[in-house]
Amino acid sequence: MSINEKASILIIYTGGTIGMREDPITKSLVPMKFGMLLDEIPELSKLGYAISSITFNPPIDSSNITPAIWAQLARTIQKNYTKYDGFVILHGTDTMSYTASALSYMFENLDKAVVMTGSQLPIGVLRTDGKENIITSVQIAAAKKEGRSVVPEVCIYFDSQLFRGNRTTKKDSAQFSAFASYNYPALARAGVDIVYNFERINYPKNNGVLKINTAIDDRVIILKIFPGLNRHYFENILQMADLRGVVLESYGSGNMPTTGWLLAAIKKAARSGLILLNVSQCPGGKVVMGHYETSIALQKAGVISGADSTVEAAVTKLMFLLGQNLSSEETKYYLSNNLKGEIGV
Repeated sequence: MSINEKASILIIYTGGTIGMREDPITKSLVPMKFGMLLDEIPELSKLGYAISSITFNPPIDSSNITPAIWAQLARTIQKNYTKYDGFVILHGTDTMSYTASALSYMFENLDKAVVMTGSQLPIGVLRTDGKENIITSVQIAAAKKEGRSVVPEVCIYFDSQLFRGNRTTKKDSAQFSAFASYNYPALARAGVDIVYNFERINYPKNNGVLKINTAIDDRVIILKIFPGLNRHYFENILQMADLRGVVLESYGSGNMPTTGWLLAAIKKAARSGLILLNVSQCPGGKVVMGHYETSIALQKAGVISGADSTVEAAVTKLMFLLGQNLSSEETKYYLSNNLKGEIGV
């Protein structure tokens, strides 16, 4: 394995904590210009790569990320795909897993690395984690083996670990290890060397031209099951006009109360054409429909198992599939099956 000394890398700066600085008057954090951010990382020039950048104007706090931004990112990479060996997206941490999941579904024939990263402390702060995150992300984006990208996936690099993007969730807002991939091992770990887990990386079977599909239907909602769930609210949400899909966050391995009214509401919603996807509230493990009596009724009602997918991967997958003008049965089929490494096979 080698790193291409003359690799060309495109950094796409969307915003987020990594590009913040303290306003000298208000003392609040405000976005800095990308050129100022690069000035804080002179080490990048020592890598010997041709590094270019595109900056979102204005920079976007990750709390304000929308499907339109996902589409903009996908189009930006497609437009520049033939010019660069790899891509690094700087993004706020709060919604990074949602963006990484959505992008993974939008790309077809991806054979270059798209590495997302950010930081818990602004780049201008003395103890920032941003420098190492950016430097190593650029190295990973540039890495090649036998002429092809080492990690041709949408990934998240944070605190010395590289994860498949659609397997991640943000686990901590106070530690540098902000992300975890509970149901899938890391694709790489960065210590003295960057050690890749090659057998866990997805390599494209076809080397066709990169295609993107940015169609999204946002008429979906996430409903978390909890003790004391109000019947009136639950029934009314499922009956909302124009709602097309629901991600149900259930207990454990996919269980919900066997209360008559709740099951009746779910059955009624499924019969009306609503797509219901069941994922676990537990960060680790998976939904096993029919394993316990409490989930057998859900399975019979037509609720789809999300297996071991994260909530972020599940809701973006549902939005993506609903945007493809598929039949209800086709949508359910693809929800149940692995598309981009988001669920176990």
